[in-house]
Amino acid sequence: MIDEQKQPETTSETLETTTEQDSSVATEEELAPEAVTDIPSDAEAAENEESPIESKLEAEESQDLSTENEEIFAAFQQENANLKKLLDEKSQQADVAKAQYARLAADFDNFRRRTTQEKANLEQQAKKNLIVELLPVIDNFERARTQLKPETEGEKAIHNSYQGVYKTLVDCLKRMGVSAMRPEGEQFDPNFHEAMLREPTNEHPEGTVLEQLMRGYILGDIILRHAMVKVAVPIEPVITSEEEITEELEQVENIES
Repeated sequence: MIDEQKQPETTSETLETTTEQDSSVATEEELAPEAVTDIPSDAEAAENEESPIESKLEAEESQDLSTENEEIFAAFQQENANLKKLLDEKSQQADVAKAQYARLAADFDNFRRRTTQEKANLEQQAKKNLIVELLPVIDNFERARTQLKPETEGEKAIHNSYQGVYKTLVDCLKRMGVSAMRPEGEQFDPNFHEAMLREPTNEHPEGTVLEQLMRGYILGDIILRHAMVKVAVPIEPVITSEEEITEELEQVENIES
């Protein structure tokens, strides 16, 4: 029993001795000088130093890279020049196309106006031809109105019926733009009148239209038919036989002198 009680004490003493040894070791390590930094060996220094060959290779690579960049830059410049040239060509083509379009538009506009004018002229000419063919019918109606004198109721009914037809025809021509000339009392104009008779008179100035023998018609600015008229002329003086002899003697004397 006594031995068993002494064993724990021995163990504790052992632990204390071990602890003291550890602390003494730690104190020696603290008091020891710092470890010198490892110095690289000659092989490592040789590896870290660049060899002349590697420097040359790097210089060549740098030069190659610079040359490649210059080539790329030159290629870009050439491409830019090509694109600019292409743009100029396309711009010129666009200008030419615009000029052609302007000319075509002007030609088409002129063609449209010319076609419209020709169409209007054809319509006017067709209308003129039709009206000219109808003018004799109107003349016959007017002659019948001035010459016929209905007496009986039947004659008056017939007269009124064809005069109604005449009035309808005249109204239709008015709607088409036809107008009748009224030259009586106006000065004779060969553009509108045609002189059929001349009447000597001192009551009216020379060239005055005294009477319209056949009515003239106008369609806008177109003369469908000239008005046939009688024109006033001055009265010529009557020369007697004695005046004729006197004039002859005066002429003979003038010749002798």
